[in-house]
Amino acid sequence: MTASTPMMVTFCVYIFGMVLIGFIAWRSTKDFDDYILGGRSLGSVVTALSAGASDMSGWLLMGLPGAIFLSGISESWIAIGLTLGAWLNWKIVAGRLRVQTEHHDNALTLPDYFTSRFEDKSKLLRVISAVIILVFFTIYCASGIVAGARLFESTFGMSYETALWAGAAATILYTFVGGFLAVSWTDTVQASLMIFALILTPVIVISAVGGLDDALTVIRAQSAENMDMLKNLNFVAVISLLGWGLGYFGQPHILARFMAADSHRSIRSARRIGMAWMVLCLAGAVAVGFFGIAYFHNHPEQAAGVSDNGERIFIELARILFNPWIAGVLLSAILAAVMSTLSCQLLVCSSALTEDLYKSFLRKGATQRELVWIGRIMVLLVAVVAIALASNPQNRVLGLVSYAWAGFGAAFGPVVVFSLVWKRMNRNGALAGMIVGAATVLIWKQYAWLGLYEIIPGFLFSAIAIVLFSLLGPEPSAAAQQRFEQAEAEFSAD
Repeated sequence: MTASTPMMVTFCVYIFGMVLIGFIAWRSTKDFDDYILGGRSLGSVVTALSAGASDMSGWLLMGLPGAIFLSGISESWIAIGLTLGAWLNWKIVAGRLRVQTEHHDNALTLPDYFTSRFEDKSKLLRVISAVIILVFFTIYCASGIVAGARLFESTFGMSYETALWAGAAATILYTFVGGFLAVSWTDTVQASLMIFALILTPVIVISAVGGLDDALTVIRAQSAENMDMLKNLNFVAVISLLGWGLGYFGQPHILARFMAADSHRSIRSARRIGMAWMVLCLAGAVAVGFFGIAYFHNHPEQAAGVSDNGERIFIELARILFNPWIAGVLLSAILAAVMSTLSCQLLVCSSALTEDLYKSFLRKGATQRELVWIGRIMVLLVAVVAIALASNPQNRVLGLVSYAWAGFGAAFGPVVVFSLVWKRMNRNGALAGMIVGAATVLIWKQYAWLGLYEIIPGFLFSAIAIVLFSLLGPEPSAAAQQRFEQAEAEFSAD
């Protein structure tokens, strides 16, 4: 397929706008704190939409609708699990993490926070957490690049190899230039575009099929199992899908948004905005895949694109049902989802390499200007590695995301939660939790025991390791416990 001129113009205007925001953010980036966390200046609206957009990658408009289209409504258990997990993350983690990181040497990154919170003079926590971030985020970045490549391949008729570079170029540019502020400001625009696309598209699809009743009748006639929430699912499968929600507690790119809020008091209103946005987007994504079943059942002659790859369902519906100008805006929403997540993942990788490895071990006396430029160089380095990983045309977005999501959820999730609610937790517990969680995911993924999603045993074994090794080891110092209590008192006061 070749893109029409209106679609081409819309894409170019959108990409130009994002890059322009990057250059505006450049002027506000004065030191490394600004580059990595925006000087902790995000208000509740930007915090909420930036957290949502950085969370919902190309998976939201490609992976999830594609899974629903191929398997029916039963795949929506993932959306239910994610909604529950996100709400608990906002409720339990967000405000506490904002306060605790400030009380612990104004930590800019998760490895920074772990090192200070557990007084780790050996720096083992810093190194291991930075390595975990680099391993799993490089896989996660690859998933975003695959989604972008699929979009450019379908929209502009490019080869997959050319689409890889075209899809990643704009994101790399504005992240390189503007850092955290560029990423957060563009996330806000991108989140708005995503919710517009996911509300409008299912409404038009339902209308094209003849209305809600007709759409449901067609879907039921095509296969009654499409309406069954338990289609081909046993108890383990349902638990595995719900288990996606556990991943929220350990995602560094989402947690960074909480750390960057202007105050923990902003978190409450940010939670309401963020959860409303998320529920509407997930419902829209499920509806696109579900009602897409009815549309392509009625129009099999137009189904070639989705027959080859179900993850193209949103792309194909936008292209077929909308005026080219509107289609260009809707397809830009996929690019928005990809760019918003990929940009903050690149930034977190950059911060791990710069703050936690380069500054800590190679150049302790590095100037702020030097750190900003090293951070930018690291963005390019991680992007090139991710593009190399994404070079296989057989890659599927959902498969890559599920692996990285589980890795972070199990390695960091229990460590983050326990560090915020249990002052008795010590450095040995944190170290054991990280290693056991990451190792469980890597091993369980290879053997797929019980058919259970690897995040669930990873999270469970990590939590057990944290409690066991913390109780067997020494109590944290009086100073460490005092810092914890002061931060908790500040959080509870409001």
